[in-house]
Amino acid sequence: MLRAAGIGVGDEVVVPAFGNVEVAGAVTLAGALPVFADIDPVTYCLDTAAVEAAVTPRTAAVVVVHRFGRVAELGALRALGQRHGLLVLEQGESEAPYDEVAQRRERAAYLDARLRGVSTPDGGDGHTYQQYVVRVPGNGRPDRDAFARAVRSKGVECRVPVKTPVHRLPEFRRCVSLPVTERAADETLSLPVDAGLTKRDMQRIVGACNALGGLLAPAF
Repeated sequence: MLRAAGIGVGDEVVVPAFGNVEVAGAVTLAGALPVFADIDPVTYCLDTAAVEAAVTPRTAAVVVVHRFGRVAELGALRALGQRHGLLVLEQGESEAPYDEVAQRRERAAYLDARLRGVSTPDGGDGHTYQQYVVRVPGNGRPDRDAFARAVRSKGVECRVPVKTPVHRLPEFRRCVSLPVTERAADETLSLPVDAGLTKRDMQRIVGACNALGGLLAPAF
């Protein structure tokens, strides 16, 4: 899509650094330079103000990535694109059947009501919970990683959604300030909300997480 739009050498394309290394790679393959902008702390998608701050005379496009079942601020980002004459492209997520999404939402609501000591995701704007991503406060300690190890030891699958932001990877390293991105990479953890989970499974998840309250600072 970038090449079809005539984007290439000498152009800049604004992209997120919170995961999605393939997006930065696609920009590079087109011959353009990926420029990383910070994310919104609630949606984990590109922050409109951060994108605006990253725009230069060489900026040709913005690639908007939807994350974890939340949709980016498309209206604001498209308006920004119109103001600056930029192409605004989307990378969506695979769509699940309605019944599966309904079951994920049901399990997410169960966790929302019962989890303690972590910050649960904001369910606004039709969240489909492709991933149920909580925040484990750090206070300078690797609390998220200790939390993840302890939860796994109790038989609960969990995973770190973004281990290293793209702007910290050797092939894309940039000297750029992305504090929200870096904090999210340090604190986020994905817990199971799959449609196949039983009530007993959900109780195990809550029990394993809530038993670790001593590891954590108060949720923000």
